[in-house]
Amino acid sequence: MARKIIIDTDPGQDDAVAILLALASPEIEVLGLSVVAGNVPLHHTQRNARMICELAGRPDLPVHAGCEAPLQRKLVTAEHVHGKTGLDGVTLPEPAMALAPGHAVDFLIETLRREKPGSVTLVPIGPLTNIATAFQRAPDIIPRVQEIVLMGGAYFEVGNITPTAEFNIYVDPEAAELVFASGAPLTVMPLDVTHRALTSRAWVEGMRAMGRVGQAVASWTDFFERYDREKYGSHGAPLHDPCTIAWLLRPELFTGRYINVEIETRGEYTLGMTVADWWRVSGRTPNATFIRDVKADAFFALLTERIGDLDRRVG
Repeated sequence: MARKIIIDTDPGQDDAVAILLALASPEIEVLGLSVVAGNVPLHHTQRNARMICELAGRPDLPVHAGCEAPLQRKLVTAEHVHGKTGLDGVTLPEPAMALAPGHAVDFLIETLRREKPGSVTLVPIGPLTNIATAFQRAPDIIPRVQEIVLMGGAYFEVGNITPTAEFNIYVDPEAAELVFASGAPLTVMPLDVTHRALTSRAWVEGMRAMGRVGQAVASWTDFFERYDREKYGSHGAPLHDPCTIAWLLRPELFTGRYINVEIETRGEYTLGMTVADWWRVSGRTPNATFIRDVKADAFFALLTERIGDLDRRVG
C-alpha cells in the first residue's frame, strides 16, 4: 500500500522539487498540500503550490491555504534566496485550479481524524506554523500521526539565516518548539544532511534534456544555485526539501541518530537554534531522529529516475 502523506509547504524551488518527487512516486499517496507563509508570503506560496500541481499533471490534488504569519512573530521571508515570487526561474502558466475550500489547519485536523490512526505522515518543508496550530487546536490528532518528517534545523552546519539558526525553524521557533515537544515521532533533515546533497552541472543539464518537468527543475536549480555559490563558494546548490521525500522512499540512503533536540526561543544570539544533543550529554529524553549524512549519488539517481518517470507520464 502507498504511504499516505500530507506535504506542508512554502514553495520555494526546492519545495517544488520535493512535491514533484512525491507525486512521481507510486509508493506515496499525497492526500493534499497544506500551504504556509515562509519563503515568501502566503499569496505567493499558495499560487506556487497550485502551479507545481498543474506542472505535475495533478490539478485534482487539494491545495489548502494556511497560516499567513508565525504564531507570535512577524513573518521573515527569503526573497533574497528564492526570488520575488518564491519560484523564480522558469515561467509557468497562471494556475487554473482553484484553492481547495477550507483552511489548511482544518484540513490537517479533519484528515487525521478521518484516516486510520497511524496511517498519515506529515511532511513539513517550511515553517511549522500550520502543524503547531493544528496540534494546539486539536491535541487528539497528535497520537494519530504516523510520523513527522521535516526539513529544518542544523547542528554541525549551524545557521543559514542567522549564525545559529536554519530558516524554517527561525521563522516560527515557537511553532517548532511545540512540534518537537509534541511526542509525535520525528525525523529531521537538517542542513547537515541537505548540504551533502549538492547539485552538479551534469545533473542539472541532465534535467534540462528531459521534458517540461525536468526543464522546470533545471531552471529552478539555475536560479537557486546562484545564491549558494555566492554564499558558500560551492559548485552546486543543496536540495534541502527533497531529502524528506527521499527518506520516505529510500531510508537506507541516510544515516543519523535518535537524540534530544530542543528549540531555542529566547536566546539573544541563538533564537531559532536547534539544540541537538548529538553526543547525548544532556540526559534529556530523545525525541527526534536527526539525520546527518546521505548517499548523494544514489539520492540524485533517484531524483533523475522519478522526474523522468513524471515527465513521461505528463507528456
